[in-house]
Amino acid sequence: MAEENTQFQLVTFQLGDELYGVDIMDVKEIVKIQSVRPIPNAPYYVEGIINLRGEIIPIINLHKRFHIKEMTKDSDFDEFEEDEGGFIILDIEGNKIGIIIDRINRVISVDKGEIKPPPQMLSGIGTEYIHGVVRQDQSYLIILDTRRLFNANELQKIVPEIR
Repeated sequence: MAEENTQFQLVTFQLGDELYGVDIMDVKEIVKIQSVRPIPNAPYYVEGIINLRGEIIPIINLHKRFHIKEMTKDSDFDEFEEDEGGFIILDIEGNKIGIIIDRINRVISVDKGEIKPPPQMLSGIGTEYIHGVVRQDQSYLIILDTRRLFNANELQKIVPEIR
């Protein structure tokens, strides 16, 4: 009998003062900050587009989307300055979308049994966007549900406009 896989890997990153994670299977790649070209009449949380090796990718600002303060330069994480800022390129239902992050953290393995349901309201993000929460050292890791971050209507607004 096949052993059921009880662990999965998360790419973790900093947004403001909180640590977030997304399923590594949804991550296409991680790229350094680069120039973003604005899109006229885009939703307020769409920062613009980037050209990544000939592919046009919309860039979403989760700070704006979820009303999260950006990480301050005088935070406790100054020793990781070389890892500061960038984009995580996600593949959501065949659509590539980049999200702005303050700092990439690391890839971790999480036991599915450790994941707890999210509290009603967490850092301004509605629970509908959160897969769960995992205790990490002295704080919590918030696992985002990339499938719910952008519903089909939003993807249609964001992606077709740039193709």
